[in-house]
Parts: sequence; structure tokens; C-alpha cells
Amino acid sequence: MRHQGITRRSVLALGLAPLAPLSLAHPAAAAPAGSPAFRNPRLTRAARVEDLLGRLTTQEKISLLHQYQPAIPRLGIAAFRTGTEALHGVAWLGEATVFPQAVGMASTWHPELIRRVGEAVGTEARGFQQERPEGWSLNLWAPVANLLRDPRWGRNEEGYSEDPHLTAAIATAYGRGMRGEDPDHLRTAPTLKHFLAYNNEVHRSTTSSSVRPRVRAEYDEAAFRPVIEAGAVTGVMASYNLVNGRPATVNPDLGGRVRSWTKETLLHVTDAGAPNNLLPGNEDYYPDRTAGDAATLRAGNDSFTVDDADPSHTVAALTSALQQGLIDAEDIDRAARHILDVRFRLGEFDPDGGPYSGITRAAVDSPAHRALARECAGEAVVLLKNDHATLPLDARTTRSVAVVGPLGDTLYTDWYSGTPPYTVTVRDGVREALGDGATVPFSEGVDRVAFQEADSGRHLAAGPGDSGDLLHESTEDPGEAGHFDVFDWGAGVVTLRAVANGRVLGYDGEHFRNDQTQPNGWFVQQLFSLVARDDGTHLLRYVGYDKTDDPHTYLAAGADGTLHLTDADTAGRYRVRTVRDGVAEAVAAATGADAAVVVVGSMPFVNGREDHDRPDLALAPAQAALVQAVRRANPRTVMVLQTSYPDAVTQQQATLPALLWTTHAGQETGHAVADVLFGDRNPAGRLTQTWYRSEDDLPGILDYDIIKSRRTYWYFTGEPLYPFGHGLSYTTFRYGPCRLRAAAIASGDTVVAEVDVTNTGDRDGDEVVQLYTRHLDSRDPQPRRRLRAFTRVHLRAGATRTVRLTLPAGDLAHWDVTRGRPVLEDGHHEVMVGASSADIRATARLRVHGERIPARDLSRPTRAADFDDHHGAALVDETKTRGESVALGEGCWLSYDDADLSEGPRTLTVRYTREAEGDCRLQVRLDRPDGPTAADVVLPSTGDRYRHRTVRARLEGARGRRAVYLLLTGDARLSTFSLH
Repeated sequence: MRHQGITRRSVLALGLAPLAPLSLAHPAAAAPAGSPAFRNPRLTRAARVEDLLGRLTTQEKISLLHQYQPAIPRLGIAAFRTGTEALHGVAWLGEATVFPQAVGMASTWHPELIRRVGEAVGTEARGFQQERPEGWSLNLWAPVANLLRDPRWGRNEEGYSEDPHLTAAIATAYGRGMRGEDPDHLRTAPTLKHFLAYNNEVHRSTTSSSVRPRVRAEYDEAAFRPVIEAGAVTGVMASYNLVNGRPATVNPDLGGRVRSWTKETLLHVTDAGAPNNLLPGNEDYYPDRTAGDAATLRAGNDSFTVDDADPSHTVAALTSALQQGLIDAEDIDRAARHILDVRFRLGEFDPDGGPYSGITRAAVDSPAHRALARECAGEAVVLLKNDHATLPLDARTTRSVAVVGPLGDTLYTDWYSGTPPYTVTVRDGVREALGDGATVPFSEGVDRVAFQEADSGRHLAAGPGDSGDLLHESTEDPGEAGHFDVFDWGAGVVTLRAVANGRVLGYDGEHFRNDQTQPNGWFVQQLFSLVARDDGTHLLRYVGYDKTDDPHTYLAAGADGTLHLTDADTAGRYRVRTVRDGVAEAVAAATGADAAVVVVGSMPFVNGREDHDRPDLALAPAQAALVQAVRRANPRTVMVLQTSYPDAVTQQQATLPALLWTTHAGQETGHAVADVLFGDRNPAGRLTQTWYRSEDDLPGILDYDIIKSRRTYWYFTGEPLYPFGHGLSYTTFRYGPCRLRAAAIASGDTVVAEVDVTNTGDRDGDEVVQLYTRHLDSRDPQPRRRLRAFTRVHLRAGATRTVRLTLPAGDLAHWDVTRGRPVLEDGHHEVMVGASSADIRATARLRVHGERIPARDLSRPTRAADFDDHHGAALVDETKTRGESVALGEGCWLSYDDADLSEGPRTLTVRYTREAEGDCRLQVRLDRPDGPTAADVVLPSTGDRYRHRTVRARLEGARGRRAVYLLLTGDARLSTFSLH
């Protein structure tokens, strides 16, 4: 396959317009007379890069390889930095437009809309950059293409979908918007995160994602490759985890496979601190910075994100590596060339700064971007359930809508969120939609309590003002200064808001003070747990992220009355008195109202975020109880679930008439939700993940083999709460038959599927038409269905449209483990068109003329990793620099199906390592794990996991077409084997 950046096929498949033609290129301004060649925009970029590279000293080149690149005054080159966060808006630079979280943007299933969002974000980044203070950058660290394989992942909010096709479509759209349409210049330089197979936070820098070749090619890489092929990003960020035993920071695919997917120059960066993770005490992969940084550079990383703004350690390590011969001058030149190429494309060395240089700070938080934020948030809302036409509410006849719940009148930001210039809560949106004369009773539905120490009788108290006061015990009843609102976030974690000033109680490492607007920070220090004792009292336990393994996490008062940490035995014992019953107040607000909207969900810094996975899928118990109480008080109760991920809201689905889901959708959340509640927007958001009924439906979070563990809608055989692609509308749609323009296709062909879709209701609305396929007669286990194309179409009431979806034959290829390459397998596919993965409305059968996968030839060396099935296997690194082996322990096995043993092989040859002392045994069995034994060989210790040895043994009875199994007694790492 040729890789020419953005291809017509990939563009059309993703529903995006091609890049701007060359005739629209920015006319180059002439360089001042006497300027060096690299300042001349009329030369080719390659010539300019080489001219500048040739003017730099070796030390200057090395200085470019750290995130913070210093100025080079003698050449008039300014300082530069890689990395401005831009996941759903420009983050950490001040007030900027905040769009829905990434998973919410994907829920629109609307790539063109997301391209416009990306354009707005890129434009605002340019607006900030005009001022160019230290620490700002046009290299944007977004989008995130990691697949949402497990909904417990703490960073679920950052990804788009569990499906690679949808993920690639949204990531391409967002990246294209940020980078701009100019063929020669970049509005910004997006970086695609995080390569590869990264979907857990627990021990994320030391756990290894075991990804067999087929899963890697068909699933994990399939989310990244189309984005890079489309030219939508300018590089990737390596992930923290290990992949098949090797840290992703030194994954050789960064310099190999990834760069082969495009002819554009890519600038790859490490994740923050990742180079130091290679060292002893963490991954223990290299002995020191010199060896680790050398390996990082040679693997294909160009920019080292480490040691904050201090490049000295990176410069010293790479200088030492050059002196020791661990890297050479070409390694440095190659990385510096990649960095400079992007800086040239950003217009930095053009006399006029390039075509995007005129964007000013006025672009930030513009009226157009505010409107776009509302549009995107509205299109992302998913209607999960709507029995008896509970929704929409009629603003003309509805005079009272109660808004209750802990998220009803607040909007929370997340770790990668920008600072919103304003916020519209659900309460605000409902009040505005109803207008004057209507009432909007409100209650957060949380308990307000007071704490009194059982032994001393003293009361806990906080202080007024924005800075609050140190939490202390008072001998006098402090009144409201001793009252705290308790917010339950599940898993036993609560936050406490002081009534004295409306601020959240937090910890600064020494004292407790009520001075935070919301839980925040890298180590979230505003988290508590109320630990009940048998005597009716409670211990107040601090459970902030900085004290996860410390037994001294219980609160007690010191001699001066202020609170400090101690152990459970010496902690204060508090009687907890309810000052205000939150559920009773919410019920009172909902009773008698025309409708009740209960807004519950997650707090992005608490329930799951970077470095912390969710322990379960449950809605917080106090929130679940609130929902049910409000439902009993008002039969027309609508639950608005505001989360960063799927929740197992099985009880709510069974008992409530209507449910909406939205992410933390940014500054316009309240308008967006109200637009849907009152029918000003007909909802058309669709789920991008399977919503499970319980975490019991999931294997362990570290199990990355989606085939073996039957993960995601591709392989899951259970009954989900809501299927992938689900979402309802206020109107109905009828599908006609699925018509294929060709009954059969072969390699290189494309078939068009047509279906007539009719809006059969009385409201205009959008339908997301989804096309799935299923291979009916493959040699290999295939997904139950797999998304291949989709489009969001708008239909007026009663209107019909013929929807056309294209399906290239190449998309139907899968990874052939017998030959280590993609194969378009001969056979039949079912083509399915519908409203979700479980709501198929029309089908057709497609004949694919491809090749037949031959019987396995095990007479040649076969990679152990190319198995068909396994029990207990883990893929590991064959060497520190490249290759994969399979680690097997006692009772584990690998299978290789349909092996041609017609020649009657007589010898087994195995290449392996065994680090442990002593011997283990390898058996070859036929047909099944407990089938006839064909070989039994001793594998002596090699003393090191990377010291390989080859052994041979006699093979008997291996004839015909058989399944071959390799079983171990003991443990070893198998690299290759052959039967000959």
C-alpha cells in the first residue's frame, strides 16, 4: 500500500473533505536581503531544514531534543516548547472555550462538527501564542486514540470509543481541524496520544499490555494508523505502559511502523517523565539515563518530556551517549530534523510568520466558539430511555420543573480541562428555557451534617472567606461554621463542603482547610471517608490520592484544636448529626412539580482520572437512593446522568421513565441539556461504548486480549445494559432494504451499500445510520459484528433519504497469524445496517473473492507469538530492542491450528530462554491440550531472560492436518519453533 499522507479513499471513508488544493497555498513572503537560506520561504522546506541543521553545532542540536528547547541567539532562533494540552479546548493557559470531554465529542458521531471544534481549539491556541509567554506551545497534545476497551479506565473521558473505526474518524476530524487545511503550513501541530495499548492506570508504568499480533493489528493500531495516514496529526506520544514486556518509550515501532504510515515528517514525543521510568526503581529496563535516553532516541522518539523545564539532564545523558557510541551523529540529526520540520511548518522561520500568524487573542472565547460549544454539547447528549413520551417537556404548558441532585447547579472541570469563561448549569438552562412566571424548585439532595467529638464534646468548625480557616475543634457550638455538606461519589469516598464559605475541605500536606472550589490537583487532596464504628460514632478518614498506602490517615485534634493525621486507634470519634436531610429536601422540591429532573453522576477528579482507575461501574449509593426517592415523589422524573464513562444504572433503567446521558460537557452543559429536555434539540447522540450491567461482565482490567476475553461489542456475548451505538430520538425512523451495488467484490474494489431511511414521526431529527459486517466462514474467530461506516443524516418529518455508505474490500481484511500479514480472505460477509449494533434494520450478503488461508507450514521457524489460541500466555520482549516471545508457566499452552504435517516431521526445534535455575519441560501435543504427545523436551536454564538457546528433540506420530499444542511444565519464554 502506498502511503501519501491523506488519501482520497481514507478521506471519503471518514466523511471529511480533502485537504485544500495546492492552489490555495499561502503566498510566500520574500525574505529580507542577506537572510540565511533557512529564512527563505521560497525554497523547499527540506532545503530550509537542511540549511538550518547544517548551521547548528552538535550541542545545539542536542538542546533541541528536550521539551523545552532553548533559544539560539546567534541564529536569531527563539525558544520553543513541545506540548500544550488541548483535549477538549486549550487547557491551563487561562480562560478559553471548554467543549465536551472527548468521549462526549465522539458521542455526536459527527466528524465534520468535530473538525470545526478542532479548528476552534487550534485557532484559540494561536490566539494565546501571539503573546508567547514561556511555557506555551503550538504543538498540541491531542487527540487521544486509545481505545475504550474497559470502561473502568480512569482516563475513559480522554478517549473516543471502544471501536477503532469510530475512534479514527473522530480523531482524524479533530486533528484536521487543529492542524488546518493549508498544504504547507500548520495552524497547530497535533500529537496523537498514547501509542500503544494503554487502557489502565493501575501500575501503569510497570504493567505490560499483552497484545497478540492479531489484536495489535486489527484493534489497537487500527485506531492510530488511519489518523496518521490521513495527515491529521504531526506525530505520536509514546504511552507509559509496557507493550509485550517492552516499555512503550522504547518501542521500535515509533521509528519503524508508525513512520511508514505516512510520507510526512513526524515529531514523536515521550510522555511526561517516561524516560526516567526506564531506570531502576520503576521499569528497571536500563541502568542509567545515558543508556535509557540513548535507547529512547534510537527507538524513534524525538523530544524528551522529562525533568519539567530543566533540559540539562537530557542534554548530559545524550552527550554522554554520543561519546560512548550508544548513539551517533545521525541519530541526533534525524530527531533534530523532525523537530525543525514541524517548526518550519508552523511558520516560525517565515518572514511573516505564515498564513496563521494573524490570529489574535480576540479569537479566544469568541461568540462563534461559544455557539459551537453549545452545539457540540447538544449533539453529544444521548437519550437512553424515553417511555410514554416523557420527553420532551413542553415549555409552554410546564410551569414547574424541579431540578435536584448534586450536579444540578454546578459544572465540574477535569484534569485536562481549560478554564471556562462562564458556566451554564442544568438549573440555569431549565430556568432560562421556562422563562418568567415558571418555578424551578432546587435541591442538591445531599445531607448537611455536624461533627461532635464523642469524648471531648467539641465540634468541628471551618471558617468564612475564600481562604476559609484551618479545620479545628471548637468548645462552643459554631453554628453554620460547623456544618458540612456531604457529597457521596461512591466506593466510600465523599467530599465535604463547608457551609461557612461554600468551599471544599482539603489537605495541603500539613493542615486541613476549607479553601477549594472543587476537588483538584494531581494528588487529589479533598477526599474523605466516614468510617462507621459499632458504638454509633464515626472516624473521619482522609483518603486523598497522596496517602493511598499510609495507615496514618485518620483525623484527630491536636493540643491547639486543629486537625492532623494519626492512626485509627488514636483518631477522633465523632457523632454525626444530620442538620438537613438531603433526600427529604429533594423530595419536597419534586413533589407537586410538573416534572423532576434529577442530575447525578461523577466528579472527574474523584471517580476515575489519570493514575486512578474506577473500582466498579456503580452509581454512588447516596445518589442512587436520591434518584429512587425522587421517582417515588414524582412519577415524571427524568434522570440526567453526567459522567465521563458508562455506569451500570440497571436499577434506574428499570424504574425511571426517561434517562439522558451527557459527559461533563463544558461551559454550555446547561443549555445543551435544557435544549434536549424541552425539545429545542431532538437528541441524536449515540453511545461509543458498550454499557455493561455490572463489572461482573468484565474480565480483569489488565487483560488486553479482546478475542480471548470476549471484550467490547466485537466479541461480547452477554446482554448489555445499552449496546454500542445506542441512542434514542423524539421521532422514529424506518429503514428500507439494504441494497449493495455489487453482490461480490475482490481486492481493490469498493462496494456501496444503499438504504432508504424515512423519518416516520412528526418531528425533524437526525439519525445515525451505522453499517456493520460479519465474516461468516473465516478460518479465524471473527467479531460478532464490526462497524465499517456511519453517517449522521438530518431528515425532516415524513422525509425519506437514500443513504449511501462505502465499504472498501481492504477494510474486510484481517490479520493472518499463519503468515504475519493482512489477508482478504475468500468467503461471505453479512452486511448489516441499523440504528445501533443491536438494532439492525436491514441486511445483505456480500461475496468476497479473496485468498484462502493455507494450512500452517510449521517446517519453517514459526514465531511463538503467532498462535491461534492460548491458555495463560503472556507476550514479552524477545530482546530489549525488538521482537516478541511468549512467556508460559506451569500448565499454560499455545495452539497452532490446521498445521500441515503431511511430510511427517521428525524433529522439534525450539528457541527459548529460561531465567530461573533448573530445567523445565516442553511438550508437543496434537489435536487438543491433552491429546497425543508427539515430543517431550527438557529446557535447561539459560540464566537470563535475553540469553537464547536452541534445543532439538525427536518428534513422533505427527502426521496429517492437525492442531499443534505447546505445553510447559515450569516456565520459559518461547521465541520460535519448528517441526521438520
